[in-house]
Amino acid sequence: MALWFRKDKAPRALRDMRTATSLGEGHFLKCDGCRETLYAKEVERNQRVCPKCGFHFRLSVDERLKLLFDDGAFQLLFADVHPTDPLRFRDTKRYRDRLRDYEARTGRPDAIAAGEGRIEGMKALVAALDYAFMGGSMGSVVGEVLARAAEKAAAEKTPLVVVTASGGARMQEGILSLMQMAKVSAALAKLSEARVPYVTVLTDPTTGGVTASFAMLGDVTLAEPKALIGFAGPRVIEQTIRQTLPEGFQRSEFLLDHGFVDVVVPRKELSPRRRSAQPRGRRGRCRAPRRLGPRGARRPRLRGPRRQGGRGDVRAARQARRPRRPRRPGLPPRDPSGDARRPPRTGGPPSRRLARRGPRPPRRGGGRRPYTRRRVARPRRRGPGARRAPGRLSRRRADTRRFG
Repeated sequence: MALWFRKDKAPRALRDMRTATSLGEGHFLKCDGCRETLYAKEVERNQRVCPKCGFHFRLSVDERLKLLFDDGAFQLLFADVHPTDPLRFRDTKRYRDRLRDYEARTGRPDAIAAGEGRIEGMKALVAALDYAFMGGSMGSVVGEVLARAAEKAAAEKTPLVVVTASGGARMQEGILSLMQMAKVSAALAKLSEARVPYVTVLTDPTTGGVTASFAMLGDVTLAEPKALIGFAGPRVIEQTIRQTLPEGFQRSEFLLDHGFVDVVVPRKELSPRRRSAQPRGRRGRCRAPRRLGPRGARRPRLRGPRRQGGRGDVRAARQARRPRRPRRPGLPPRDPSGDARRPPRTGGPPSRRLARRGPRPPRRGGGRRPYTRRRVARPRRRGPGARRAPGRLSRRRADTRRFG
């Protein structure tokens, strides 16, 4: 019999991560960065990036693979690997039933999907973790798919790209999930010995055993803006060391400043269509290069006074295109080196200064007097006993004469 103060409520249904912050039945979204209400279709057109603050929403595995491959075309690999329950784990729910529910919700057997396609015309393998499947936790299937992808890339000399979004190792599999760290690291070591590039893309969040293993072993480590990357969470670290962490701790920009990440790349620049787009003019047409000679002729390489290809070439080209002004009569031709100075004027009418005051007296040391800035005459400071000009009296003497 249930107690009178205890209410028997049905458990709340789990919501999809894509619509967890939605308002109005999927028509609007609330941004976690700027807390603004956004139109859902506008966010989808912008590759799930907030158009106001640039906050990156999480992508599903299918959206991530279509974003990276050319024209979104790829072939799915290792789809026949399914998880098992060797430990018969059970907490509030049996692990077997939990796997069945997540598979029905996401449409894939585990938290990883691998595909083969072309990135800008080059054949590549891409494996992406799905955070919607049990937080992207790493289990036996995740480790097996990554190991097979690394072996296939080493055998075919194909670059491997891994996109991470995980909370760490899966606790329902115990020591079996921790063994995947060493298993994947050994497969990536063989890939490095085969001299095949391995690139990791860290997204929000990347924590736990994933960060401690294959996420930080890439030849080039990329990260999305403001992605949470670390082993333990910031709250656990603050409670352990009892200190206040700096602002932006464990974010991708913080890790970039401290050398853990090579480049922070926005999501728009990861798309091949965005990278291959050419800069366009005002009306949407590509600007044609400026030609100096006839159509089809090569541009002549000019050499200036400086090194070849430097500013001297640009100056020589500008002088060749610029029409020369006619010289005034009576002046000698200009020296092309620029070292010749203007000769002193010998003939012609005298200047106004010579007509008024006469010629300037010669300098004591001889030679031409250097140009100096003309000094403005200032009135001298007069003391109490200084002599004044005649006809101008002070106020005290004027009052004395006036009133006797």
